[in-house]
Amino acid sequence: MGLVVHESGSFQHILRGVGRRYANLVCKKADVDLSKRAGELTQEELERIVTIMQNPTQYKIPAWFLNRQKDVVDGKDHHVLANNLESKLRDDLERLKKMRAHRGLRHSWHLRVRGQHTKTTGRKGKSI
Repeated sequence: MGLVVHESGSFQHILRGVGRRYANLVCKKADVDLSKRAGELTQEELERIVTIMQNPTQYKIPAWFLNRQKDVVDGKDHHVLANNLESKLRDDLERLKKMRAHRGLRHSWHLRVRGQHTKTTGRKGKSI
């Protein structure tokens, strides 16, 4: 399910990490008609879309549009796609748990993380 261009008859699956706005922006940068369906794209158009998705900063896509800004490891802006997105999220949660941050502890205890009230809701799976 990576960003590999296959033969023209095969169907390209939906990529995780690509929303509507990012997809529209990539199609505009690649000069692809937005009213075309995915199966109607030519091989050349698919290659342009793939190269723009793999290197968004080279095609002047702003940093605020990317889904991984100021990465903890290298401090650069990236747009993470497909399976890498799940592994990056898992790594972030493991880092929070390892440093014993409040969010990491809440994740490890399987509690709500973002400040929700938990007195009466979220009792599934726990004894009352």
